Amino acid sequence: MKNTAATPVLSICNVGKAFGENWVLSDVSLDIMPGEIHAICGENGAGKSTLMNILFGMPVIQSTGGYTGKILIDGEEQKITSPEQAIAKGIGMVHQEFMLVPGFTVGENIKLNREPLLSSLASRIFGSRLKKVDFAKISSESQHTLNRLGVEMQESSMIETLPVGYMQFAEIAREIDKENTKVLILDEPTAVLTESEAELVLNIVQHLSDMGIAVVLITHRIQDIKQVADTVTVLRDGKNVRTVAVKDISEGEIAQLMVGRDLDLTAIEKRSGELSGEIALTTKNLVVDMPGEQVNGVDLEIRKGEIFGIGGLAGQGKVGIANGLMGNYPTEGEISVFGKPLKLNSPKDSIAAKLAFVSEDRRRMGFAPNLSIGENIAAPSMVAHNRFFKKFGFFEQVDEKAVRETAEKNIQEFQIKCTGPDQPVGTLSGGNQQKVCVASALELSPDILLVSEPTRGIDVGAKNTVLNTISQINREKGVTVIFTSSELAELRQMCDRIAIVSQGKIVEIMKPDASDEEFGLAMSGERREA
Repeated sequence: MKNTAATPVLSICNVGKAFGENWVLSDVSLDIMPGEIHAICGENGAGKSTLMNILFGMPVIQSTGGYTGKILIDGEEQKITSPEQAIAKGIGMVHQEFMLVPGFTVGENIKLNREPLLSSLASRIFGSRLKKVDFAKISSESQHTLNRLGVEMQESSMIETLPVGYMQFAEIAREIDKENTKVLILDEPTAVLTESEAELVLNIVQHLSDMGIAVVLITHRIQDIKQVADTVTVLRDGKNVRTVAVKDISEGEIAQLMVGRDLDLTAIEKRSGELSGEIALTTKNLVVDMPGEQVNGVDLEIRKGEIFGIGGLAGQGKVGIANGLMGNYPTEGEISVFGKPLKLNSPKDSIAAKLAFVSEDRRRMGFAPNLSIGENIAAPSMVAHNRFFKKFGFFEQVDEKAVRETAEKNIQEFQIKCTGPDQPVGTLSGGNQQKVCVASALELSPDILLVSEPTRGIDVGAKNTVLNTISQINREKGVTVIFTSSELAELRQMCDRIAIVSQGKIVEIMKPDASDEEFGLAMSGERREA
């Protein structure tokens, strides 16, 4: 039951934030009650993450001049200037970009900076600094928290071996493990998860609410808002457009408030007519040694001009297929592109064969954070196709004008919120970073485009932009697309056929109009009756 106390557990009063002369938040106010699930949504660049960084005392806020307005916890004004202070005041946060130590186990990450200690003779004589870490207690307590979360994970697993979805579970488990949490901020908690995994997380969110913990849910998934949230606040251009009870607003109205215009959430124009019989790509006994996403012998035959979907639960190998095709992880078997054998384990040869890749892990593989938008978009084409250069006799020089014009074209097409082509990509919001990754891949003019979780962390308006762009290049240029996604609805919307992967193998290749039951059985590893 929701707490009906008169005093909000958290009040945000006329908060504003500027980076230089650019105001990303302006006069934002809202109240959050104990036990309330309060969703905050808006397009990328609307100010959501900045607001959460203020609440959690992230260093980037203090190092850039702080913020205006007030933050109240239980009715008392607080000036939170560090994450340590936020945690002490009962605020927890799960960031969109993971805050995990790759070389530690899941349990060690859950207990990080809160490790239980054992006394020893030395510590009793020389002081508490000589206490030892109680690894047995770390193991038992963190495993208990994972069991509460309802996830089949071992606390002894190394973080660096986990697929992206399971890293998200480890993040949430760390916050659940804390005892004094009053407010839990979840920044895009379901963005990387399959529908069944997202359902599990949303059930946990509801459970936390029932325990009296206020949950601030930052999300682009309007269906998540309608499923669990009590209240939704829509931000647009750094301002609070509207705060309303979720029961009093439709999905379409939320989307319209986010983008400030009418938006068709389902209209993706598809290719008309039948595919040719030409085969674009085949694999035989494809094996990919990608940690957490092993591929264990996959045979595929993908036709030219097809949008071929790959789905399945996290950790079952769906992400490994595209990474193997691009040579990013040790791969065995055979791959042919338009009838020609492709050299394995060579990203250079994959790109030369006119394959382009949008990675599911944009932070590590998608872009160079310190380079500008223009440089990130142009760099792959520079390396692969020697584009964006001017020749002066025997010398070459980067064609800065061409780089800028290409960047400006993509900024407009993908609606990238930025100060211009020279802005470093690392300073963009997560969704805008993803748009840069997609733009960079498309500039390679590929014959086969591999997109892995292309709409992860992207708002509803930008999602339609990205999906329509992928559909457009398939429809108008005949580009073959291998489309990997955790969202079944997205796969059905985009694809001609959908391969479901379980335990590293193709369980079934299905038409998008197959029933939910059939997809569910395939994802659980069961084949349909012949």
